[in-house]
Amino acid sequence: MYTFSSKLKTFSLILMVVGILGIGYGFFSAPKNIQEVEVILASDAHGHSEASKEVHAVAGENKASAETEHKEHLEHVLSQLQNKPWAALYVACIFFMLISLGVLAFYAIQQVAQAGWSPVLFRVMQGITAYLPVGSVIFFIILVLCGLHYSNLFIWLDPNVVAHDKEIAAKSGYLNFPFWIVRAAIFLTVWNLYRYFSRKNCLAQDEATDDSFYKKNFKMTAGFLVFFIVSESIMSWDWIMSIDPHWSSTLFGWYVFASFFVSGITTIAMVTVYLKSRGYLEHVNTSHIHDLAKFMFGFSVFWTYLWFSQFMLIWYANIPEEITYFVIRIQQYNLPFFGAVAMNFLFPILILINTDFKRITWILVIASSFILFGHYIDFFNMIMPGTVGDKWFIGVSEIASLFFFLGLFIYVVFTALTKVPLLPKRNPFIEESKHYHY
Repeated sequence: MYTFSSKLKTFSLILMVVGILGIGYGFFSAPKNIQEVEVILASDAHGHSEASKEVHAVAGENKASAETEHKEHLEHVLSQLQNKPWAALYVACIFFMLISLGVLAFYAIQQVAQAGWSPVLFRVMQGITAYLPVGSVIFFIILVLCGLHYSNLFIWLDPNVVAHDKEIAAKSGYLNFPFWIVRAAIFLTVWNLYRYFSRKNCLAQDEATDDSFYKKNFKMTAGFLVFFIVSESIMSWDWIMSIDPHWSSTLFGWYVFASFFVSGITTIAMVTVYLKSRGYLEHVNTSHIHDLAKFMFGFSVFWTYLWFSQFMLIWYANIPEEITYFVIRIQQYNLPFFGAVAMNFLFPILILINTDFKRITWILVIASSFILFGHYIDFFNMIMPGTVGDKWFIGVSEIASLFFFLGLFIYVVFTALTKVPLLPKRNPFIEESKHYHY
């Protein structure tokens, strides 16, 4: 049985406390009205310059029009700055929840494929997926708060916007709060039910005298994967792509999947390496680690293929409704946009392309750190431009949200790992997995 290290537990609790305080400060310090926005803009050199130009423009016959435009500009900036702590919270929340979902999908694929190498890692995967119920509840609460207009992350939830925007209004049959929140409830419920029953059957298999529970899991997992591939695409449209409701991409579901799937596999590798360093997982050897690293490498390349395919086709076609998505990110998010490509493609390629490097722990940890942080930035790039525009910066809200959900993730995962033995004794392929070498 795994014992939760007191140092790691303390570290996770400190992260959560610091995160809560920082998140609270982020919401408290957000501007409450237009007057506070004017003060913020006036204190900023760029904002002061723009404000001066607008003041000079308020003259003569265009005075009323200029004043209206200036007020609308201030209201827009107010909305962006008020969105900032919400967006930071949303990025961290959905990222860690989808990591656990990615691990659940990987676990399901291993079950259906009847993989012989991975059963010694099943309890690690189950431990990581223990975060899914916790993350789902928090995420669903955030979605409900968005629907109740506590935040303006999804502009199509605002009736005034829908009334004055024909394109969004045309999508209102799909993008409306009741249908949207019901879809979210169904997806989260089914994912968590599969996670619960698959783990329950896996534990029951340890005490069984035949393979009945394994066979039950196999059938259930096949159905889950069909549901998952459909719900994952719809989820990516609902929870991320609809933040920019005028834009769409037929590759987006696969793109989001590649991002959180490789993050999930990387997390499995990180947790496995940590447990191995603490003297657990005696049957896990360098061949298992090497296979995880191969998946990390392969899906990093797959993510890059989808990134380039989506970017190249839209950029080459140069359709105004589509190209705006990338223009904003290149002009206003240049560093995180191209930085994510470097961390998610260049570093994994350079580090993990070497077969020997895949078996060296410290190299794998470095590669994993780049991949996880790179995909966190990838989610940042997907969500922030549509919510805060050019008013983004890495501040207290962003760091605190990352700290809180990282601390919560560590606490939940490693607590779950203490509940059951780390080796599934009666899995039909466990002996093959224990003696896996190549």
